[in-house]
Amino acid sequence: MRKNSIIAGIVLASAALLGACSSNDSVSGMDHSSSAPAPAPSSPAQAAGEHNADDVTFAQQMIPHHSQALDMAKLVPTRSTNPKVIDLASRIAKAQDPEIQQMQSWLTTWGAGTSGMPGMDHGMPGMMSADDMKKLEAAKGAEFDKMWLDMMIKHHQGAVDMAKTELANGGNADARALAQKIIDAQQAEITEMQGMLKQS
Repeated sequence: MRKNSIIAGIVLASAALLGACSSNDSVSGMDHSSSAPAPAPSSPAQAAGEHNADDVTFAQQMIPHHSQALDMAKLVPTRSTNPKVIDLASRIAKAQDPEIQQMQSWLTTWGAGTSGMPGMDHGMPGMMSADDMKKLEAAKGAEFDKMWLDMMIKHHQGAVDMAKTELANGGNADARALAQKIIDAQQAEITEMQGMLKQS
């Protein structure tokens, strides 16, 4: 009887030890499984806001660049009688205004300001000087059309150059996609304007 009770005690003790080991394994296993995916929830958020200094520069410079194109487009209806020029100016305004809003939204999301941008105007490719804009405002008819087309071609070429820099150096997928869109649209418009100049 005594031997049986000793054996029973050993069996019970062994069972208790085995149970403790297995429960420790499961706990440590749970720890591993719960700690492994922990970084995952933050990854999509990080990816969405991923950007570098080149993305910020692209948006900060392209906003005033686009704004000047809008100013140039607004001059057309009261100075040109060429339906093709009037139509193109309208298309430029419709395309670039939403892009300005999109880039302003990015800068807000990235915690980057838009202050100081006017000071960068003259350093950006394709930007017209204040004198250029005054001359354009003073022109009318065929003279205006030629001047406007010449200026807008240079302006577009500047935007294409800036967009190519963003494609080469930018890190944000949305900003790079906009850069490609600008290149495609404005290259096509450059070809269109060059064709108009040949006809005039």
